[in-house]
Amino acid sequence: MLRQAIIKCPDSLWDDPSDKNKFWLLAYHALFYTHLYLHPSEAEYVAWAKHRENYQFMGRLPWPPHDQVPIGEPYSKEDILEYFELCWTTVDEMINKVNLASETSGFDWQPMGKLELQIYNLRHLQQHTGELMERLGSRVGIDINWVGRKME
Repeated sequence: MLRQAIIKCPDSLWDDPSDKNKFWLLAYHALFYTHLYLHPSEAEYVAWAKHRENYQFMGRLPWPPHDQVPIGEPYSKEDILEYFELCWTTVDEMINKVNLASETSGFDWQPMGKLELQIYNLRHLQQHTGELMERLGSRVGIDINWVGRKME
């Protein structure tokens, strides 16, 4: 559904100046954390080749002094779709490497077990996918097919 939202997003909405968090930034943020939390730990994470420092944060840095994150050039739709494909293939790559029975997440800032982290990861991805779908539907009348339905 996220992939459909990215593909169907019109240029006018991709980097709309009236949005505090641009469409492309929400998509990138969702993909970044999906990609990150698919890994066994922060130490084993390898960032996407096109990652830009701190672009995963929306607004301010989460650590003191909580500076505003400078966001410059937007990612193109093609770049975000490329990152989507990397995340998609990472699922298959990591599925047997991640110990879902682990009592720790592998990430200092996520005080939970690995299985709970994966549920958290899915919920986070769903939240932002829903936001993007709502934006498409309410602003430009574009609907996204539910997973399992034939795409038109």
